[in-house]
Amino acid sequence: MGRTGADAMFHSFRQAMAWLHTWFGLVLGFVLMAAFFFGALSVFDREIDRWAIPATRFEPQPMPSFEKVLRPAFERLQPPPEMVEAMRPRVDGPMPERFDRIAYWSAYTTHRDPVLAIYAGWEVPGAKNPDEQLYAVGTIDPRDGTPLPDDRLKIGSGFFFPLHYGLTLDWKNLGIWIVGFSALVMLAALVSGVVMHRKLFRELFTFRPGKARLRSALDLHNLTGVVALPFHFFFAFTGLVIFSATYYFPLGHTQLHELHELHEQHEAAALGLPHGRSGVPAGLANVDAMVAEAQRRWEARGMAGDVGFLVLQHVGDANGYVSVYRAGTDRIALVGQGIHFKADTGALLREDPPATPVARVAEFLTGLHLQHFRHWLLRWLYVFGGLMGAVCIATGFVFFVEKRKRQHARVGSQGVRIVDALAVTTVTGMVLAALGILVANRLLPEALPGRGDWERYAFWGTWALALVHAGWRSAPVARGLPNPAWREQCWAIAVLAVAAAVLNWVTTGDHLLRTLAAGYWPVAGLDLALLAVAAIAAAAGHRLGRRAEAAARIGAHGGEAAHA
Repeated sequence: MGRTGADAMFHSFRQAMAWLHTWFGLVLGFVLMAAFFFGALSVFDREIDRWAIPATRFEPQPMPSFEKVLRPAFERLQPPPEMVEAMRPRVDGPMPERFDRIAYWSAYTTHRDPVLAIYAGWEVPGAKNPDEQLYAVGTIDPRDGTPLPDDRLKIGSGFFFPLHYGLTLDWKNLGIWIVGFSALVMLAALVSGVVMHRKLFRELFTFRPGKARLRSALDLHNLTGVVALPFHFFFAFTGLVIFSATYYFPLGHTQLHELHELHEQHEAAALGLPHGRSGVPAGLANVDAMVAEAQRRWEARGMAGDVGFLVLQHVGDANGYVSVYRAGTDRIALVGQGIHFKADTGALLREDPPATPVARVAEFLTGLHLQHFRHWLLRWLYVFGGLMGAVCIATGFVFFVEKRKRQHARVGSQGVRIVDALAVTTVTGMVLAALGILVANRLLPEALPGRGDWERYAFWGTWALALVHAGWRSAPVARGLPNPAWREQCWAIAVLAVAAAVLNWVTTGDHLLRTLAAGYWPVAGLDLALLAVAAIAAAAGHRLGRRAEAAARIGAHGGEAAHA
């Protein structure tokens, strides 16, 4: 009796886990699908940038000379006029025509960046909140400092990557909160999925593509979920860790602001680094000499000397200092081993000691998630894991719709049409949107004002059309039949993927034979990926077309039999 009760309790527990897994996955699967898919694309974000901006199609460059390249580029930077206007009501007195009270200059690069991102911040005289600053971002050619136009969208690092973690919903960081909540729910869905599927090892080797659509979709859902289970868990967890202190629990910057400021002052004093401006003007010594000294010190410790991050604080003030950080290409960390110099004399202020165990764990988790290290095989495994996550969610949608649409058809319910249309939009529609922005990137005139905005419009417009199309073609779903939109959007994916590769050839001359012969893999790799996507989509469209024809024949025979 006790055993029967235990079995019943475990059975009911598994049912509860199944309910949790199904509905959490259905409600938030749309967000997680975007996070996985665009996360996979973001693994090669710098390469996508080079495909999208032909002027950047040259080899990655090291951090350039500050005196020859960076300083003139920094001195050209000024905050955007719209940001100045937005700041005006929060300032007592007139705004200066030119901002020269520099809070910081910084530059960041990796071993995959041909161009260089530079950043500047300025303190605003008379600001009601002294901590509030104006800032600007620029992109330059590190070979000579030539600025790139501000309206050139870096589709990989400037669009797909933010879409992966923030859905481009910037108001109150809403997108980051939505993705974070979805990642938290995903951890619960993973645990509930393990409870549901007790025979995980068997399901690792179970995929029956020849079976009915419902069975094969469930097999593929289980297979992709089990194969990439550690990947899914780790990246959901580390994503939460990365944003927890900045966005989710920013106690030090919000609720405990004054205590945080006091801590920074004490920490700066302990480290020997100035905390704020002194108000005493001062010059700037040769920064290239400071960089060379930092590289010499790294070499003496047996470390590579690539500079990943260069920061100048309080430029033009006696409390100014220069920080040089080593790039993380040879280890799982973004940057580290900082060496700090007094800005006006070049004297050494501090050489960061080895990180504490806690700091090393934080560096490891952040670095492993953002993968800026030099390891191409692992990078491809990241892509594989991200796409496995997307396939797992997509097949979950298909299984949910296939399992319920005949039940809904019998009672005349239209609810499954909505879920199916959303599933089509999330799966094939999202791929279409990604291809749409690439096609627009090659079709739009180079001199078009606001070109990057038009590329974004093409992305969201393509996705919106996919939603309209999926809803318009969903009528057969209410009768228990497949939605033709799946098949039609697969063929649209094939056409757009080929079009993007051909347009790259036509507009730049960088066709596959040329890029492969030159070994220029950032462009050749993306063109090959586009052709592979086209082939997979065409095969899927053909297979779905054959299934639709078979279903139509069965329906016709059934109708004839009923009539007879």
